[in-house]
Amino acid sequence: MKTKNNNSENSDSDNVWMPLSNDWNKERLTQLKNLFPDLFTNDGKLNIDELKKVVDPKSVSETERFEFRWFGKSEAKRNAFTPSNATLIFDEQRSVNPTESENIIIEGENLEVLKLLSTGYREKVKCIYIDPPYNTGKDFVYSDNYTEDKKPYWEQTGVTENGLKIDTNNDTEGRYHSNWLNMMFSRLLIARALLKPDGVIFISIDDNEVHNLRKLCDEVFGSECFIADVVVVNNFKGRNDKKYIATAHERLLMYVKSDEFEESGLELPQERLKEFDKEDSIGKYRNLGLRKRGGADTRILRPKMYFPIYINPKTNEVALETDKDFSIEIFPKKSDGTEGCWRWGFNTVLQRLEFLEGLTVNNEVGYDIFEKDYLETNGEIRRIKPKSVMIGSNYSTDGATKSFRALFDAPVFNNPKSVHYLKDLMSYCTNSDTNDLVLDFFGGSGSTGQAVSELNQDDEGNRKFILVQIPEATTENSEAYKSGYKKISDITIERNKRVVEKIKSESELTRLKNLQNNPLFNNSENQANSVNFDSDKGLGFKVFKLVKSNFPRVEWAPDVDKTDEENIALLKKYIADKEAQLVTAFNRDELLTEILLKNGFQLNYKADKQDQFKKNEILLATDGIKETLICLDVAIDADTVEHFKKHTDKKFICLERALDTTKKYNLKHYLGDLFNAF
Repeated sequence: MKTKNNNSENSDSDNVWMPLSNDWNKERLTQLKNLFPDLFTNDGKLNIDELKKVVDPKSVSETERFEFRWFGKSEAKRNAFTPSNATLIFDEQRSVNPTESENIIIEGENLEVLKLLSTGYREKVKCIYIDPPYNTGKDFVYSDNYTEDKKPYWEQTGVTENGLKIDTNNDTEGRYHSNWLNMMFSRLLIARALLKPDGVIFISIDDNEVHNLRKLCDEVFGSECFIADVVVVNNFKGRNDKKYIATAHERLLMYVKSDEFEESGLELPQERLKEFDKEDSIGKYRNLGLRKRGGADTRILRPKMYFPIYINPKTNEVALETDKDFSIEIFPKKSDGTEGCWRWGFNTVLQRLEFLEGLTVNNEVGYDIFEKDYLETNGEIRRIKPKSVMIGSNYSTDGATKSFRALFDAPVFNNPKSVHYLKDLMSYCTNSDTNDLVLDFFGGSGSTGQAVSELNQDDEGNRKFILVQIPEATTENSEAYKSGYKKISDITIERNKRVVEKIKSESELTRLKNLQNNPLFNNSENQANSVNFDSDKGLGFKVFKLVKSNFPRVEWAPDVDKTDEENIALLKKYIADKEAQLVTAFNRDELLTEILLKNGFQLNYKADKQDQFKKNEILLATDGIKETLICLDVAIDADTVEHFKKHTDKKFICLERALDTTKKYNLKHYLGDLFNAF
């Protein structure tokens, strides 16, 4: 590697190229910043105190300095990286087509859920879209008090089995903005870890917190990863929610994980497609004037782009040299007669003559030069970048509400996000021919799930989604409650269930119409089989719920009226009872999910019984990325241990209670790090 001192004030001897070895410190700092941008200041310097907090938080005394700070920031950061001892259980009854679909809806507090997903889904998510509470004084802010050593989180907040109450955050409170920032900070820190290196996050927000959210995202993702602050016009009439201005828009912040991100672009709208009204042997095209538009691009400023081009008036072909056939000479003069310039230089025109043609514009101007701008390139129809202002009838809240109510008979959710809008975002950043994963951990009414499902139908894609929605209780006087939806998460699940039914119904009707137009449809056998097509491939979702861990928990407190000896005896009995409960009263499937989830497996794992083991039931679990042998029996047989003495190539997990000291030693000795006792 070579370097040069570019300080012009230095002497000539200083301004020489010098061969240097690799700057390992710089490389290590770059790697550290890529992994943990939150440890760096806004100007890119390593914050030593933040690094110390990771190693030994007690060694750092908080000091004030110029940075984005608020009350509770350090605690929110610690909370993000504190492990969870909760778990997720599969809810088969509320799942739809779970054996065919890899989509997931999780009912639970999203910070705990993100922690549980953080190992198995680390750097696996291509796109995150969230529509968090906007902190208007009426929205909810999550209280982040899910702990395993207290009552279940839905009971802590004063709500029973009907759902979870969340704290309101009134603007009269002194920590109004801090409460909201604490909620967002911890979740965004984990969200970044879930994104693939080429991943992207979109966050919908309004004017109340967009300025704070921008600074927060700069800290979490790095200011260099900021892409856009998009204005989304979603209410043409305007909402009279402010004193002086009728609000007609909201904001969309876009950040990428790194510069590896590549957009797929948006489909051309119909009005743009109509512009490609010409066709030749290559394909459809439109004519674009080669003359540069704009007042500043004159011959004086760009002399190399000012030269004559010649036209054959009989064939409209173009050349850079004149002869008897190419008799029309054209300069890039503007319509007012002033001199301009071409969009291309001489060499580019020479290379692309076949893509130019000379056409009569009108009687006054005569001929002009046009580029053949083709609709397709390398067999793919061109796509466009979204604008920094997104506007269209399909993005409106009114349209989204009408679309939502077409699925439901009652107005059970207010102001859902436009599905068309979300489909555009997903289409822009995900590929239809891959298994790109989309995550929304403020699931709401489930618009993101519908967008992914419909987009897959549109382009035969394979995208998957994970939605997370807290079981927030609906109010008793609401239409949702009256319609039987006691929690917001009930609406999330029901909406996506109805979307599946809608897509299947529409697909079946299309299939039948196509068959009816086919002469072979008259065959009675074809008619009978016409409805048995695979319309639900990939459609559906698995539902999981956030619950307490299956493993023993410390929920015991000493009795102040008893002696120390009596309390110790009670504690020992409590521990023994809990351990006995683990091996006698647990649900095997739920325990299997918890163990695999906490060993970094994704939720769409498969577990098959291995017949070579005769004395224990041992499963081979795999999620397509990781695999392990696992046994949940209450005792591991000696024959099983002997098997693993001879076969040391696969990971093995079992319950620690199922082993005596000798068996545990042998398994650890022969399998090493491939053995794990839970």
